[in-house]
Amino acid sequence: MILLNGSIITMDKKNPKVEAIAIKEDRILKLGTTEEINQLIGENTKSIDLKGQFAMPGFIEGHGHFSGLGKSLTNLNFLKAKNWDEIVQMVSDKAKTLQPGEWIEGRGWHQEKWDTPVEKQLHGYPFHDDLSAVSPDNPVVLVHASGHSLFANQKAMEVAGVNAEMPNPKGGEIVRDQNGNAIGVFEERAMDPIRIAYQEYLDKISKEELDKLWSKGIDLAEQECLSKGVTSFQDAGATFEEIEKYKTLAQKQELDLRLWVMLRQPYEEIKDNITGLPIVNAGNHFLTVKAIKSQVDGALGAFGAWLLKAYDDKPDFEGQNTTPVSEVKNIAQLAIENDLQLCVHAIGDRANRVVLNIYEEAFKSAEDKKDLRWRIEHAQHLDPKDIPRFKDLGVIASMQGIHCTSDAPFVVKRLGEERAKKGAYAWRSLLDNGVAIANGTDAPVEDVDPLICLYASVTRKRTDSDLVFFPEQSMTREEALHSYTLGNAYAAFEEKDKGSLEEGKLADIIVLSKNLLTCSDEDILETDVLYTIVGGAIKYEAKK
Repeated sequence: MILLNGSIITMDKKNPKVEAIAIKEDRILKLGTTEEINQLIGENTKSIDLKGQFAMPGFIEGHGHFSGLGKSLTNLNFLKAKNWDEIVQMVSDKAKTLQPGEWIEGRGWHQEKWDTPVEKQLHGYPFHDDLSAVSPDNPVVLVHASGHSLFANQKAMEVAGVNAEMPNPKGGEIVRDQNGNAIGVFEERAMDPIRIAYQEYLDKISKEELDKLWSKGIDLAEQECLSKGVTSFQDAGATFEEIEKYKTLAQKQELDLRLWVMLRQPYEEIKDNITGLPIVNAGNHFLTVKAIKSQVDGALGAFGAWLLKAYDDKPDFEGQNTTPVSEVKNIAQLAIENDLQLCVHAIGDRANRVVLNIYEEAFKSAEDKKDLRWRIEHAQHLDPKDIPRFKDLGVIASMQGIHCTSDAPFVVKRLGEERAKKGAYAWRSLLDNGVAIANGTDAPVEDVDPLICLYASVTRKRTDSDLVFFPEQSMTREEALHSYTLGNAYAAFEEKDKGSLEEGKLADIIVLSKNLLTCSDEDILETDVLYTIVGGAIKYEAKK
């Protein structure tokens, strides 16, 4: 294949812009002018005239949940629900199609983003009454957009054995009214009883049917990503079972985009089962599993971010430490011993400091090992004193640009003006300190679309209002594109194969309708993906 007459950005500083690309098998053979590349046309060459259109390396999703994205596309999805009434109606419609006892699952609600406040509420959360009224015979579990809390109806709480005497677990809270009754919201570790009850329901479904549903979700996730220009996806947490499924798909050449996966299991389940890792470039560079994922806190929207001082809107509360620090330290030691990256979820300023401390301790215990590229996933709210430590320790800030503008309506409410201004989504401060940044969407927490995320990264402006969140912390266009290509490749030790268009690298290329370096800010959102090419094969082409 050859691409001709394009405005092609390579992300290679030595050769930043070319007109044409020649591809042989799954690699880039040559870059140059249209005249130069035309000379390579052979009898079987497929030629695409870009007619001046913009092309670049394929987007790499730097932090998402691949099977979770698939699941969100097969179940109820509330990312675009404008208020609680819409969600209740969606559940009501679904309940009418089911038999009594069948569970209803959904994800994507966020109480801080509704256009109409709920009349009966606690901390902005609705009570379960309306939801329970439309689904009296079907247990309902609706996961918060962040994944760090869930909503359950009365039937689900009954099945899970939730009552007034059930205590809050360490690292979680059952949200209760003034009489001690659960309103339906379960934060962080308190989600476990509902999840266990739902899993017991799933265990009664045949393995064949569950595998079929999983495969359907994976197919939908692939289509969704490819249609939005994503050629590689860094999966922030898969089980051993899922990794085996991905491995089978890769070996059978049945994956259409590349997966880089973090193992996510408790320490006790990892320590004696890690001998099969790492998996590197299985299925001709379609699957790598070379990292472990853990977490120390929850999400800001669900009051789970672990803070150095209390929430402004919950003055007696500093958030949740969701995984014991001792367990994270044990996982860090496993990662050191097995040459695996460690990627730890940390959102609050205390959580980030704790993780940096764990990393520093681990690195001192293995001073002979260099360039480990351990990551902090999210790194959303930082004490400014900790920002230089990322560079000093060589830690990557794996952040999600879209979270900044998505969360903007409630960040100041949670943190106060001073903390929000100096340490929230502090891309400029991190970049100016020489810190490597990876970018992504945390799909299905947010839409997997990189263009929406890039717009947020360079403007810090919401698309539905004039709200701009401390724009002095914005990235430049070049920095944002780097964070979504070569930056993400670097964060996964894959920069020799991905992230830029260079001779010998994988031919993962996207063609867009607008030039992302020169178009207006608003035109970023109007950009269409015309082609998505993975390994020299067209995996998505826009309808003409």
